[in-house]
Amino acid sequence: MLLLTGCSTDQDADASIAGIAVANDDFQLLEDAAVRGGVAGILSNKNPNDASGNYTVFAPNNAAFARLGFRAAPDLTGLQTSFLTNTLLYHVANGNLPGSSLTTNSTSASALGVTRRIIDRAGVRYVNGSRILATDVPAANGTVHVVDKVLLATGLDIVQSAIALKDAQVFTKPELSFLVEAVLYADLAGALSASPGSPQLTVFAPTDQAFRELGTLLGVPLNVPADIRRLPKATVTAVLLNHVVPGGKFTPELPENSTITPLSGSPITLGAFTDGVLTVKGKSNTADASMVIPDVQCTNGTVHVISRVLLP
Repeated sequence: MLLLTGCSTDQDADASIAGIAVANDDFQLLEDAAVRGGVAGILSNKNPNDASGNYTVFAPNNAAFARLGFRAAPDLTGLQTSFLTNTLLYHVANGNLPGSSLTTNSTSASALGVTRRIIDRAGVRYVNGSRILATDVPAANGTVHVVDKVLLATGLDIVQSAIALKDAQVFTKPELSFLVEAVLYADLAGALSASPGSPQLTVFAPTDQAFRELGTLLGVPLNVPADIRRLPKATVTAVLLNHVVPGGKFTPELPENSTITPLSGSPITLGAFTDGVLTVKGKSNTADASMVIPDVQCTNGTVHVISRVLLP
């Protein structure tokens, strides 16, 4: 909050949204991302698509980018530029959305065309899974609200999102390759895809490294995704269903220190809600899984990328 003190003066209100990021060291990564993603020029000027000429931006601070492993400008090369641009647009809305309008369960459209939702947890406001740290920082071309996580949305369903990660369309390095192979092997792609009337889901998505570690545990080396097919199909199906929970929930909506029931029917234990994330543990796990990338919004639910496979 102290870092934003200078942003509240009339003089600084003459600066554009991009100018505020440039002038404030705590938004250095946002500035770097805006330049790399090609939106710095957009946020330097009035909004031609709004009568007021204004934008509203939910601005992730440096710590928010660090949560994803981005601590300096060169780190951003780990993201595909097109995905980075879309991610930045997801933080932008047309017109002014004052802090007073960010009420529980209210939604707002983004420049990406995907809506965001305001959530209240114990009197603290979140936009999706990102805590709102400060509101109503004035700029010459709009309003800035500060958040503690980068907002992530794919504009795709859960299966398509996983495939995009596997095909390196999000990060330049493929991820979730083993999960995609497992879903195809278990014939679960249809159940996890969006269709008219399909339910919202929460999916805990283990990383590729998580599957490799599972192979070590089982004594069945899982060196490449195709090795998943060395396991019994029924076993893979049961394990995958242990990662799917009805209802699309962002982290602030998950109950801490409690159990939830996935489609497998075997309880999953959630840990304390700490710094915006929770640990997750399957019934047969000896250690908790951490959330590597929480709160990825998909068209049919929410995905939390985790560090271990959850065993029923």
